[in-house]
Amino acid sequence: MKTKLSTSLALSLLLATGTTHAALAQTAKPNTTPPSQTPAPTQQGAGLNHVGTDIPVAAYYEGGQEAMYAFIAQELKYPLMAKRNRMQGRCIVSFTLTPDGTLQNVKLVKQVGGGTGEEALRVVRLLKFKKPEYPILTSLPIDFKLGVTGSNALQN
Repeated sequence: MKTKLSTSLALSLLLATGTTHAALAQTAKPNTTPPSQTPAPTQQGAGLNHVGTDIPVAAYYEGGQEAMYAFIAQELKYPLMAKRNRMQGRCIVSFTLTPDGTLQNVKLVKQVGGGTGEEALRVVRLLKFKKPEYPILTSLPIDFKLGVTGSNALQN
């Protein structure tokens, strides 16, 4: 019954938007990237899930994006409440990097819960950037993932 309901709901949505199966098939494009150009997967863990994501503000961090995420992984402490409730996911912190290299308007855009948002804010406030020529409004994703070897996700 659930399958029939979800199928009919999806069909209703497609008909309501005027999208046909043929139109959907034409818009889907296969992955044509050769295996030699596919980015190598990186280790996933607290603050390290940034494969394919280029953070522009990382250019102003000493050592670049890899060094910035290494610092985040080192400093991040998995909140006890989130660990007990097995909460995992991505927090997003927004801020403005000012021309003097300080952070302003640091705020939480998205959180998982269980104290992860507060911890993400704490770690972002510890970051030290070089001085850009102009203010940069940006957001920084920080991942919380339990049970990953090499991360501090299980330590507290």
